[in-house]
Amino acid sequence: MWSCSDAEDHSSETQLCLDLRLVLSVLSITYLVICFPFSVCYNSLLVLVNLYNKASMTMPDVYFVNMAVAGLVLSAVALVQLLGPDNPQWTIWDFNQEVYITLLILFNISALVSMYSTTLLSLDYYIEQALPRTYMSSVYNTKHICGFIWGGAVLTSFSSLLLYVCSRVPKVVECSRIQNKEVADAIMVFIGFLVPALAVLYAMVLILRVRRQPTPLDQDSARLDPSAYRLLLGAVCAHFALWTPYYMMLLVHVASQSLWPVTAAQFRGYHLAKGLAKLLAYSCSFVVPLLYTYTHRDFTDKLRRLVRRLSCRTKGCPEQHSGV
Repeated sequence: MWSCSDAEDHSSETQLCLDLRLVLSVLSITYLVICFPFSVCYNSLLVLVNLYNKASMTMPDVYFVNMAVAGLVLSAVALVQLLGPDNPQWTIWDFNQEVYITLLILFNISALVSMYSTTLLSLDYYIEQALPRTYMSSVYNTKHICGFIWGGAVLTSFSSLLLYVCSRVPKVVECSRIQNKEVADAIMVFIGFLVPALAVLYAMVLILRVRRQPTPLDQDSARLDPSAYRLLLGAVCAHFALWTPYYMMLLVHVASQSLWPVTAAQFRGYHLAKGLAKLLAYSCSFVVPLLYTYTHRDFTDKLRRLVRRLSCRTKGCPEQHSGV
């Protein structure tokens, strides 16, 4: 999956590269065998259970459903990329450049949706804690916000689409000017990581300040369940712990192409490190829904109602006949 073909034969660098490639291959197979099925299962359950229980959905539930949909997209991208070589040439599966650009766009969109859903969850949690009776962060408003998140992620990934268009018409002068991968990576680092990181940090400072203040009991009853705060902390920690290495690799790529020349050994090391960082990013689609299903207080009850309803459709329930 990660090539060491440029290294000189019978050298220590070649052996190290081959060892690292073996480790990444084992980790990739582990992800495909264990993490990928659980990711699809837990994300699908999260979406289905909450859509069935729309009336009892809260603001955090809407954001986690949004993350689950992005997690399903990310899992599909991971399946295609990890079964083939993780490079633009697609030498094993003989995929063309269009497939690679499509996967890149879907990867960027799911990354932005997941990160900004976590960011806006932090900000809306603060609003709900500071102004519990204003309904500024209601479920209705949150659904519209999630729609804007997807639209913004698509627009932000427009630079990747330009790379695809210019690969089809390379003779156009304007395409030669905008076909700059370093600029696209810099945009993703700034919009996809730095801006959400600053916003989450600001929101967490405000949340801690509000939680330290004593509040009347009537306001306290209108606030979110305490488990929502644990979900928020878990989602923030998981996203930034698993996505930070990937964005740091993009930053290293931008800096290395702009500031200093890169040797062949450093280039191979970068791609191996980026492969490991991508594996960590893919695992976010597994960790977040797992965290939600085991931390959310009412998820088990909602799942039981869904299973009971599905079983009633196939077998019939005594209470339904007695109610009629």
